[in-house]
Amino acid sequence: MQDGSLRAYPLSAKDLSADVLKDYWYMNVHDNDNGQIRGICCSHDERCLITCGGDGNIFTFDLLSEEELPEELPEKLPKELKVIIPPPRSGLEKEKATEDIKDPDADTIEEYKQKKEYERKMKEAEEKKNKKREELSALRQDFVFLLQKNQELPKHMQLHREEFKMDHRIFEELDRQTLQRIQLVQEKLAWEHEKQLIGLQKLQTQFRDSLEFTLTVHAIQSNHQISTYSLLTVSEKYTQRKKHGDSKWAVLKEKWTTLKETELAEEEILRETRPVHREAEMLETPEVQKPTTRYIESRREKIRRLVEKYDALKAKIMKRRAEWHELYKSKPRDICEDSKDAAEIKEARENIGCYRLKTATNYTLTEDKCINTEKKMMQLATLEHLIHNMKVNMNKEIVSLRDLKVSIIDEIKSLVKEVKSIQASLDISEHLPIPLIPQLHPDEVPEKIVEYNSDVLLKFKEEQEAKAKLTEPLEGCPSSRAFRHVFLQTPPVEEGDPKAQAGDASAVVTEEAFEMEKAEPTEMELEILKREKIKNLYLQETLIKKMNTLVINFDAELRLLRHKKLKMDVQMKSAGLRCITCCEELLILKKLEIHEDLLEEQICAIISEQEDIQSKLKSYLAQIEDRKCEIVMLQEREKALYASFEASLGENNEFADFLTNILKTEVECVEKEKVGREADEENENEEENDEKPDFKTDEKNCGSEGAVFDDSLCPEGCSEDLFLNTIQLRHQRISIEKALAEEKKVAADLKKEYNALAIKAKEVETSLDRANRELEAFQWEKLHRLNELYVVVPLRLHQVQCLVDGEMPRDFSQTLVFTNQSLQYLQKRIVDLRNEKRMQREIHKKAREQHKQLLQDKKEMEMEIQRLEERCNHLMMEKFGRLVDFEAVQAHSVNIPMEKMKVRIMEKEYEHFVELKEWEERIVGLQHQLTTLTRENTSKLHQLNRFCREKHQLETELESL
Repeated sequence: MQDGSLRAYPLSAKDLSADVLKDYWYMNVHDNDNGQIRGICCSHDERCLITCGGDGNIFTFDLLSEEELPEELPEKLPKELKVIIPPPRSGLEKEKATEDIKDPDADTIEEYKQKKEYERKMKEAEEKKNKKREELSALRQDFVFLLQKNQELPKHMQLHREEFKMDHRIFEELDRQTLQRIQLVQEKLAWEHEKQLIGLQKLQTQFRDSLEFTLTVHAIQSNHQISTYSLLTVSEKYTQRKKHGDSKWAVLKEKWTTLKETELAEEEILRETRPVHREAEMLETPEVQKPTTRYIESRREKIRRLVEKYDALKAKIMKRRAEWHELYKSKPRDICEDSKDAAEIKEARENIGCYRLKTATNYTLTEDKCINTEKKMMQLATLEHLIHNMKVNMNKEIVSLRDLKVSIIDEIKSLVKEVKSIQASLDISEHLPIPLIPQLHPDEVPEKIVEYNSDVLLKFKEEQEAKAKLTEPLEGCPSSRAFRHVFLQTPPVEEGDPKAQAGDASAVVTEEAFEMEKAEPTEMELEILKREKIKNLYLQETLIKKMNTLVINFDAELRLLRHKKLKMDVQMKSAGLRCITCCEELLILKKLEIHEDLLEEQICAIISEQEDIQSKLKSYLAQIEDRKCEIVMLQEREKALYASFEASLGENNEFADFLTNILKTEVECVEKEKVGREADEENENEEENDEKPDFKTDEKNCGSEGAVFDDSLCPEGCSEDLFLNTIQLRHQRISIEKALAEEKKVAADLKKEYNALAIKAKEVETSLDRANRELEAFQWEKLHRLNELYVVVPLRLHQVQCLVDGEMPRDFSQTLVFTNQSLQYLQKRIVDLRNEKRMQREIHKKAREQHKQLLQDKKEMEMEIQRLEERCNHLMMEKFGRLVDFEAVQAHSVNIPMEKMKVRIMEKEYEHFVELKEWEERIVGLQHQLTTLTRENTSKLHQLNRFCREKHQLETELESL
């Protein structure tokens, strides 16, 4: 029920539905808004009914199934099966029915009791707090009264503030407890604090970190001011494209050009000779591990000296060869040009400027000037980055100016204090007006707007509470804030306060000065006072001038920086216009990007196809060269076979023609003759007609005039070995001819495929040239589309040089915008080219004269070399009788390896001799040891023999007894 009461009714299994019986559990739960739960639940075995209410009461009833119920219920059932139903009260019909509570927010009886108990406890606690507050208020009033009475006493009778503290440990304990409570509260609010802190950081990141503060620095004595640029963080939309390279077709084109260059370089390398440089190897003498004789040492020393001499001679020869090689290497070829001149020509062609207009028909568009979407986006990103950097640098200068103003204000404050301390010792009539201390405007420190501390938060809390008090009347007892306000109302002057101490000190000083004024000063004191006065007047004037100078210098710095920022504003406007132009160009390039990509992909496909064809051509060339080598080898084998046959025949052999015919006869001819003979025996007439063309072929192939012979029979008088050798050579010749025919056929097929590929390569090259021309035409069209854009060019009146009859024309469509600097450069370049042309003519004239002189010197040097060679050859013929190669003689004068082997043989022999001697000594020692052991063994045997005889005698004596 709504009032918390619960009514339970006994049920049987008949009263439950079939759906309830087949489920394990059945629950009907109603959850009100106030959290109370009412329900009915059946157990899975259908033997229990449970009901519960919002007040926590639970009732359980046992149920009986249909099988357990008897057909006729007995009069007396067991107690556990009985359900006692309370009888109704008398007069229940006359009573008025209780109305049900329909309010969803109404409390239950239990909740009402708990709420009343809580209110009672809170009321008792509040009464206890009020009593303590009244006691504390009375004590505070007494303490304030005592402080006021102490303040009214004379200075020497007043008590210090520390003397009012009875026990400092009480305050320490209070502080400790306060810290503990603060720490406990911080621990309780740690999660909430972290949550709010993260939320604040997110807000700052989204709204404040992305935008820099805009501050304004004001001048001190004028109305000039300067503001920073409002900047966002650097855009990252172009950062991913900054490191992006060129497009695919450009990379492949570069790769193709490098491939061509490498091929040309390989051809040049093959033309040049390859000088062989072999450095002399240093021969190291082996270290002697065992002592040798003097003779071996002397031989080794002799070999070492020979090796050193040979190495020095060889190094000298190699050095001379290297010098000759370097000399011949530096010699230029007849058809080559000067590398220095070629490099200068190449650099001039690459860096020469094109001064034609972009709208001209003969304007040449270089590869570095071809603009695409990536380059334009890079250009736009670079421009934005430069603008941002310039603005950031200007903002830094303005912030440093603001910091300078802060430091100037601090310095002026300190100077004002000094001036006031000086003016305290001067007369009022001698005081100079002190300049006002500059103040910082709120817009000069905008970062303090978002900063907060405990005072700001308390002030904000007080403002919120004040607003709440205006809307709602104050209820309940006075809060602790009022008591804290009363407690904080300390007397205005305390002894520990530095301001009070300064006031006391100034009062003492004035009293002492008054007492000194009463006494008459001496002349020395008057002189000292006069000097102090002059000094103070000078310091006063100097400090005031310094303050004015600081203010004037700051204003001057601000005006200079303001003028610089105004110039920079003009540059920023121009840069902004340039950004707009770049964006328009980027839109045009994006529209044309699809067609450009198609052309680039087409060129990439053609270049890759060309690379594949080039690789195939190289492989075919290599195969053709291999086949040519095989053909040459087979031809050499065939020549060698005929040469060996002629050698086997000898001279004046009467069977030479017969054996030659056998060697040159084809095997197929002989097989056909055998078949013809067998066929003649069977059918002579038919086979004669069939054999006539074969005989003709035999006559043609074998070279005979009509005679048919058989190679299976050796003629009489002919050597059988020579006949068999001829048959074997014929088989070899036939196999060589077959292999040669196959190689020629394969070579012809390779040649055909190579020629077809070469034709295809030419077609691919033509298509590549055509695609490149299409791309160049597209680039020209794209440049024309970009030239149609209007560009804003800010000009001043003194920059306009286009005047018609002394006046500025109204139409500037036919004019050209050109910078003065470029115009001056072109005028200067004309003069430079004239001077350079004159200088090149002089250089050419000197070079021609030098060339003539070098030719004359070359002829004279060749004649001198020829004369010296003839003299050298004549001297060698007179001395040796023939021409001698002195380098070979010097290099092979002594066989050093053989000498070293001899020394090693001697060392080995000596080592073997020493080892043999050691073994002989060891054998002699072992023989002596064997002799001693034999003697000892002999003595032992004699002793054993003696013992045996004694034993025998003793046994005979025992037997006799």
